[in-house]
Amino acid sequence: MLSFSRRGTRVDLDVVDRVVADLRFPEAVYKTCPWQPRELVETGLRQWLRCCGAAMRDDQVIGMPSHAVDEAWHGFILCTQRYASFCTAAYSRFLHHYPDGAGDTTAAHGTMLDQLGRTVVAWSLVAGPDEACVLWDLDRRVGVERPWGVDARHVATVEERLRRT
Repeated sequence: MLSFSRRGTRVDLDVVDRVVADLRFPEAVYKTCPWQPRELVETGLRQWLRCCGAAMRDDQVIGMPSHAVDEAWHGFILCTQRYASFCTAAYSRFLHHYPDGAGDTTAAHGTMLDQLGRTVVAWSLVAGPDEACVLWDLDRRVGVERPWGVDARHVATVEERLRRT
């Protein structure tokens, strides 16, 4: 789960895209993220950070669909100065992370399934034309022992609801 401080600054998704594209991740990001191919995990992390921008812009709480990407994000967070600079450049504020069961969780955030559904919505707001989301089944693809993921039927249901609205 992610959370953020609300300071009234609107998140510009074009800025988020540019800042995420320009990111260079240090080796330290992958200390607890051994899965390969690393390029796929990095793609997932970049997609996640873009989804976070949409969630922050729309004042939503989204769920993390990938254990491998979550580990890479933790590694990025531990590069505190670089992470803080990234957050300021991309979101104009700090993106906090509250691991499951810790921090600012309320019933208003809904179940993890609800949060993952909002991640699908966030993806629909940031995806480029014909850009496939790797987050939904990344863990299975890189061999995570107990993969997280988002069931393809749930993704399809959320996307269908979006098309109807």
